[in-house]
Amino acid sequence: QVQLVESGGGLVQAGDSLRLSCAASGRTFSTYRMGWFRQAPGKEREFVATITSSGGTSFYADSVKGRFTISRDNAKNTAYLQMNSLKSDDTAVYYCAATSKVAVTSGYDIWGQGTQVTVSS
Repeated sequence: QVQLVESGGGLVQAGDSLRLSCAASGRTFSTYRMGWFRQAPGKEREFVATITSSGGTSFYADSVKGRFTISRDNAKNTAYLQMNSLKSDDTAVYYCAATSKVAVTSGYDIWGQGTQVTVSS
């Protein structure tokens, strides 16, 4: 089982870009589907993006489609979330997650600790 550690969060202005990283321990990273989720204050955690174990296919929430890009480097055991054209509504704690199950927007069973992204308008 892998362990996940996110990094790259911070305070940015609306319109800026930010790249989050999710470093995984263990030698089986390439067998896991990876996902990014976020939770804004007072709201439930929501799905943001996911990528298959090989990196060949990705899927996004409508709210971030065209602005965010999920990717992974299996040689580095790391997944990424490139966030462009950030909006104040993107302010949240961002979590990466992993699963070995057949899942897309839910069913992830391994989670990182989260990284805060704050977008000022």
